[in-house]
Amino acid sequence: MNAVVLRRGGLSVRVGRRTLVLLAVLVPVLAGLALLGLCHGATWASPAKVVEALGGARGGANVVIREWRLPRVLAGLVFGAALGVAGAIFQNVTRNPMGSPDIIGLDAGAYTGALAVITLLAGTSAQLTVGSVVGGVLAAAAVYLLSLGGGLSGLRLVVIGIAVNAILTALNSWIVLRAELEVAIAAVGWSAGSLNGVGWGDLGIPFAVIAVLFVLLALLSRALHQAALGTAVAVTTGVRVERLRLQLVLIGVGCTATVTAVAGPIAFIALAAPQIGRRLARAPGIPLLPAALTGALLLQGADLLAQVLLAPVALPVGVVSTAIGGCYLIWLLAREVRRT
Repeated sequence: MNAVVLRRGGLSVRVGRRTLVLLAVLVPVLAGLALLGLCHGATWASPAKVVEALGGARGGANVVIREWRLPRVLAGLVFGAALGVAGAIFQNVTRNPMGSPDIIGLDAGAYTGALAVITLLAGTSAQLTVGSVVGGVLAAAAVYLLSLGGGLSGLRLVVIGIAVNAILTALNSWIVLRAELEVAIAAVGWSAGSLNGVGWGDLGIPFAVIAVLFVLLALLSRALHQAALGTAVAVTTGVRVERLRLQLVLIGVGCTATVTAVAGPIAFIALAAPQIGRRLARAPGIPLLPAALTGALLLQGADLLAQVLLAPVALPVGVVSTAIGGCYLIWLLAREVRRT
């Protein structure tokens, strides 16, 4: 048997054995990256000092670890997992390795919604979250409606998504150019995708939203597994495929838009994490758990690299993820060309 079914109450999740092995390997790696993130800063803190700070010890250095470094590390892990899951959802739905939120325009749509909130309203955390989600949903709706002739799958949706992404990127540039100088400077800096300055006050609502979305995704795990076996098999087992796809799209949009609301559009994590996770797990489809773990690993690793490259100046993590993702995209395109 190549899979294990985990049950708790009325909830059951089917997990591949190799995925469990991958989980046992990546969780300690993520813990090590988290510890490194808590140690690294303007001044180095020893692991013993970090443990002391997390235990509630008082003092300036302990406050820095708890109030400044810990929120950033948790944001890197949780947001990376959310982006990995979002990418896996859309690559499963489109059955295309290019079908990720940052490629088909959903990140750009979420950014448009956030820009509208920043320029027209006060731009509070709750408003940014709502604006980003609304913008992402509208972008997804536009891509879906324009793709109806070919169905919600395949190259057609990806190509249309790229076109929608280009239009929204131009719209975002126009909004920034028309905004007041202070707002434009803030928007341009935020558009690079950054975890710099993330604090506890920025994370309460986004973490709650992502937790709810992950629970909803777990409830759909059985139907998702049936759909992965093929549309015909899914229909015969009672799965309403189109309804399932719509639910998955909404969850994926919610994940990527929530991250965008706090950190800005962080490119390529959602594109690369599902494919890397699939290869590590040696799974036939795009499994969600490896994608989430890989996304957390990529984002946290990229953020640490962003802090080190030009220290003491911390780069936006989006700069590093874009550089890494660009290399990955070139490899992926070359591989797809060879296959055709």
